[in-house]
Amino acid sequence: QVQLVESGGGLVQPGGSLRLSCAASRSIFRIYAPGWYRQPPGKQRELVAAFTSGGSTNYADSVKGRFTISRDTAKNTVYLQMNRLTPEDTAVYYCHADIRYYGSTVNLGSWGQGTQVTVSS
Repeated sequence: QVQLVESGGGLVQPGGSLRLSCAASRSIFRIYAPGWYRQPPGKQRELVAAFTSGGSTNYADSVKGRFTISRDTAKNTVYLQMNRLTPEDTAVYYCHADIRYYGSTVNLGSWGQGTQVTVSS
């Protein structure tokens, strides 16, 4: 069962924008330190942006000033606003978070299934 579900990917022209969403399933009490990663074709998965456990944010140098990560704690949802997209941003984008189920005291690392972002004219 997929616990984190990404949406919002697609095909966009260079210079365009997309907003990705990652929503936790209803069985999850809370998500911690959520973040976005991406895997370009033929390359390894890399950090794009993430919240730290303290609530601050980290960004890959390649996306600073263009991408913004945000979250809605009440909805257990994390977003990635991507602006001024370039072909180098083409990748499968994955959401990751430490999740806690209702009634549990244990956090489990969990990945979403990924959403494709293609930047091309």
